[in-house]
Amino acid sequence: MLLDVQGQAAYCYTGGKTLDISLPAIVFIHGAQNDHSVWALQSRYFAHHGYAVLAVDLPGHGRSAGAALDSVPAMAQWLLALLDTAGIQQAALCGHSMGSLIALEASHQAAARVTRLALLGSTYPMKVSPALLETARSDEASAIDMVNIWSHANLTGRAALPGMNTTGVAQRLMQRMSAINPQQLFFTDFTACNEYANGEAAAQAVQCPTLLLGGTRDMMTPPKSARLLASSIPHAKTVTVNCGHSLMSEQPDAVLDHLLDFMQS
Repeated sequence: MLLDVQGQAAYCYTGGKTLDISLPAIVFIHGAQNDHSVWALQSRYFAHHGYAVLAVDLPGHGRSAGAALDSVPAMAQWLLALLDTAGIQQAALCGHSMGSLIALEASHQAAARVTRLALLGSTYPMKVSPALLETARSDEASAIDMVNIWSHANLTGRAALPGMNTTGVAQRLMQRMSAINPQQLFFTDFTACNEYANGEAAAQAVQCPTLLLGGTRDMMTPPKSARLLASSIPHAKTVTVNCGHSLMSEQPDAVLDHLLDFMQS
């Protein structure tokens, strides 16, 4: 599904169903150097079980046109504009990594429009090491390799789905994003995460039901690094699964089960 958002084409995957805005809406937001496809299982399941689904490609990612936005607040504004264009007044926001910051900031900018928050692989502050930032700026291919290794607990790539290699799929997706948008996409995304400064205030303002879902073996956003975020949203439910940062591919069924339980609670 293509929408015109802020004068640019924006792609949203609707889970294989025609978008029906009369249904409860859930928006899936990907992380750095990714696109909507990281939510393949979860977005499709919800779309076929009574939800209006939008799994977005952020500007400069996947099928969405335009340059990548360089700040989390700008991405949150874009997301809210996308909801306007789609005719969705309220939605649950489900974000992974950088996408979790976008969801959090969108809830701060327009609290009445966010019914639930699911923050996966999240932390605040989401600082990126100077070495990784520099590698993303000067040698994106090496940064992709580094992040791909750090994002997976099982480096053999063994997946729940026979014949699928999770690390290989993740690497090829990041490489494809580089080919689509060669303008230092990873560096832009990482810089936006690194410089986001409103997370604590945004978290303290959250009133809607919130889920913090993390991987016990996550090296990108380790569980202990999310303590400030968790303490700032005291009513949030915190859950961990046995995996690394790439929760949706390493533990797809567990992630789906926790999201279903959260949405139906």
